[in-house]
Amino acid sequence: MSMTSTTIDSGDATVSALWNKPAGAKAALVLAHGAGAGMTHKAMEATAEGLAERKIATLRFNFPYMERGSKRPDSPAIAQAAIRAAVAKGTKLAPRLPLFAGGRSFGGRMTSQTQAAEPLPKVAGLMFFAYPLHPAGKPGVDRADHLSQVKLPMLFLQGTNDALAELGLLRPTITKLGSRAKLELFRDADHSFHVPARTGRKDAEVLAEILDTAAKWMLARIG
Repeated sequence: MSMTSTTIDSGDATVSALWNKPAGAKAALVLAHGAGAGMTHKAMEATAEGLAERKIATLRFNFPYMERGSKRPDSPAIAQAAIRAAVAKGTKLAPRLPLFAGGRSFGGRMTSQTQAAEPLPKVAGLMFFAYPLHPAGKPGVDRADHLSQVKLPMLFLQGTNDALAELGLLRPTITKLGSRAKLELFRDADHSFHVPARTGRKDAEVLAEILDTAAKWMLARIG
């Protein structure tokens, strides 16, 4: 596996990025981080390394607010500009690989908003690791309104114990999107894909299941 540090100019800022490309890569994923932790967080690192083992390259990057050390997420406009720039960078880094986009929590939601506003060039599908359908303790589906404008295939990877995506709301929301959207559930996992010790399962096992599902879905999209 080859990992390269690089930068991305989003127009609003120049941000750090990491490009992981395994030998024999079959596809690439532009992977945006969640609201509270940047591209080097251990969960992002484990996701990128796990996908590399499954022949999926990843481009991780920081949103501008994370790059400057702020805890306040960027406005949607700034976040969307960063995602567009990252997708353009991914296309340059791997012009012959099928390209996907998505991310963890906030990063996934900003990616779907970006696609809904204006389609991302050359992106074959969107992937969401724990889509934040609503704030914790405040059930609702308003955050999903824009998904009807997304015409690409979408994969939602969700824990059944996710406080930011109650299943009673998540299931019908994704069903309403039709055949282009697929929901994959992981038993007992929370928003961070952590499972309680009483289940007898380890977080690493759950992540492996998630990444197997993600890689299989991407490879199926490209035939």
